Amino acid sequence: MKIPTPIYLLLIMLCACSTPNAGDPSNDSNILVTLTKALENRGSNEQLIHPSGTSLKTRISPPDGFSRTKESTKSFAEYLRNLPLKPHGAEVKLFDGRTKPNRNVYVAVVDMKIGKKDLHQCADAVMRLRAEYLWKQGLYEDIHFNLTNGFRVDYSEWMKGKRIAVNGNKTSWVEKAAPSNTYQTFWQYMELVFSYAGTLSLSKELAPVKLDDMEIGDVFIYGGSPGHAVLVVDIAQNPENNEKIFLLAQSYMPAQETQILNNPNNRALSPWYSLDDIDDELKTPEWTFDVDELMRFK
Repeated sequence: MKIPTPIYLLLIMLCACSTPNAGDPSNDSNILVTLTKALENRGSNEQLIHPSGTSLKTRISPPDGFSRTKESTKSFAEYLRNLPLKPHGAEVKLFDGRTKPNRNVYVAVVDMKIGKKDLHQCADAVMRLRAEYLWKQGLYEDIHFNLTNGFRVDYSEWMKGKRIAVNGNKTSWVEKAAPSNTYQTFWQYMELVFSYAGTLSLSKELAPVKLDDMEIGDVFIYGGSPGHAVLVVDIAQNPENNEKIFLLAQSYMPAQETQILNNPNNRALSPWYSLDDIDDELKTPEWTFDVDELMRFK
């Protein structure tokens, strides 16, 4: 086996350090252990990524021994698992066409337009994916979000032609447009939600979930200013030991395309995260969450 150059240099240095006691067999054992650990930490996720895949499910495979959880065909979980992806190697674009500076954050980019306003940020991406799923299923009555001031905005009212009037901290419905349920109408509704809702309001709408009970569609969220939110978009499990692994997606600031996150804690497993690796915190590339910040749409 050809040893990668950095590891080869490490081996040379280790051997050099052991020269004074070259006759001691224990030194050879220590060198081997250190080298093995270095190789393991270096890791590689190349076998998990399939460049020709056009969806999350076809682009990213679970590691050997793991199988994706079974989900119903029309579920939110299956919708997220089949999110369309931009071609392999695509860069995350900001709302104004610029490229996200930190390329090491993500492994894939969701192929969905985000508009040209600085609105589609972290909580917005979570709400957008939930609402997109419900809209495509025709579940219009279930599409509703609370604004930061607590006012509930139902898409079923928006469809009727009603719009939101904001006067200071007071919000009300007004008759303003003709009834419509086109995708353009839906997107206008979402941009209104993006403008007046965020992590603080969304966190109050969700219910806490125990880490071991995690499901696809759950959200790690810290409601604040700033706050952050990432969405669980896939789960796989090892039937031998019941270890559960998961994939995460996020948007960020300024407004940007949704991205499938790398795992900065375990490069060999990345982009999958393992529940077994989490103690009190979940470290993602751009935010660290407490384990009690896992929540679910009610």
